[in-house]
Amino acid sequence: MADLFKADGEVEGAQPEGYRPLADRMRPQSLGDIAGQEHLTGPDGSLTRMLRSKTLGSLIFWGPPGTGKTTAARLLAGESGYAFEQLSAIFSGVADLKKAFEAARLRRTNGRTTLLFVDEIHRFNKAQQDSFLPVMEDGTIVLVGATTENPSFELNAALLSRASVLTFKSLDAESLEKLLARAEDLEDRKLPLDEEARASLIRMADGDGRAVLSLAEEVWRVANPDETLGAAALQEILQRRSPIYDKGADGHYNLISALHKAVRGSDPDAALYYLCRMLDAGEDPRFIGRRLVRMASEDIGNADPQALVVCNAAKDTYDFLGSPEGELALAQACVYLATAPKSNAVYTAFKQAMAAAKEHGSLLPPKHILNAPTKLMKGEGYGEGYRYDHDEPDAFSGQDYFPEKMGRQTYYKPPERGFEREIKKRLEYWAKLRRERNGKD
Repeated sequence: MADLFKADGEVEGAQPEGYRPLADRMRPQSLGDIAGQEHLTGPDGSLTRMLRSKTLGSLIFWGPPGTGKTTAARLLAGESGYAFEQLSAIFSGVADLKKAFEAARLRRTNGRTTLLFVDEIHRFNKAQQDSFLPVMEDGTIVLVGATTENPSFELNAALLSRASVLTFKSLDAESLEKLLARAEDLEDRKLPLDEEARASLIRMADGDGRAVLSLAEEVWRVANPDETLGAAALQEILQRRSPIYDKGADGHYNLISALHKAVRGSDPDAALYYLCRMLDAGEDPRFIGRRLVRMASEDIGNADPQALVVCNAAKDTYDFLGSPEGELALAQACVYLATAPKSNAVYTAFKQAMAAAKEHGSLLPPKHILNAPTKLMKGEGYGEGYRYDHDEPDAFSGQDYFPEKMGRQTYYKPPERGFEREIKKRLEYWAKLRRERNGKD
């Protein structure tokens, strides 16, 4: 145990006094230094234009962690000459807000504007969000709120109407590589990784600039002298970084959207990839099963009626087997949907019919198709002239069933794909019979 300590009592391997994490030491000193956000901080970026015009309004920064939101707010204040004050909605309450507003009012009387940066602003409740409105309107503060959640869902409409939303993007591989190169220059040493391991480290960061620097720092900390790590060794040493995925947040909706679009786009490989990402991140497989059932109706429909049966069977199989055995049934259904012929004809017809139902909901069906259980109704013509289709040639009467004021409508238009090719033939045949029997040919 004694050899873990140096002679002066300092713990071997302890951080030196005054230690600052690599990510903090590499914090950008100007907007242009922020990696991966050129659409905001480049020569023609939104933030650059605002600074150039010397008019800075309240802003909402929306984007994943580690993309530069806090740094951008701090630099905006510095380059605008504003006082910078920072709060976190996680740790702050009404008292903290009142204190910040009072300090901003005092600065304003001294001729200085306050940029109030609020991290995780979506965590404030409606009343807390509303408290910003008067101090934004009278110019006491310029609010810059940061959120990882979709502002449309998480922030009050009144607050959004007074602020511009700027989107920060996940850093791509090229931007993360540039950060690593800058880190190597700062440290004056190369990362002890081979090419494959370096690419693996970038993937582990998952678009998060802060994360890639933290991972790089960990590599330097654990690598032995003259050691070059491969991808397998890197994975073993760093362990596996949890995917950025919150089942109640945007990651959840982004991945299910990606899965749905891959299925719709008939790409079984991409669909399987997103399915596995969701399962790997801890998504409830039953939720995935429900979404697959929806896709079967929305995007395949009657082009392959068996798709709905397959998806329901997969859902039931998962309920029967559980994880992980039942997950294979979900994968099977996912591939089935992606490779099935596509049609949204039923989905489109349903939306059109629903709109018509709302518009013409007060119209009565034609009397000839209504039952006449009373003498009064029979006397009013209910059921009169109705022809029982099974007694007609080809089991088809060709009667009209829409309300008389509407006339015949066509909502369902099956395409020439899959089983709907056969349905289209039937509909065309019945349309021909209808014209003949109603004397329209």
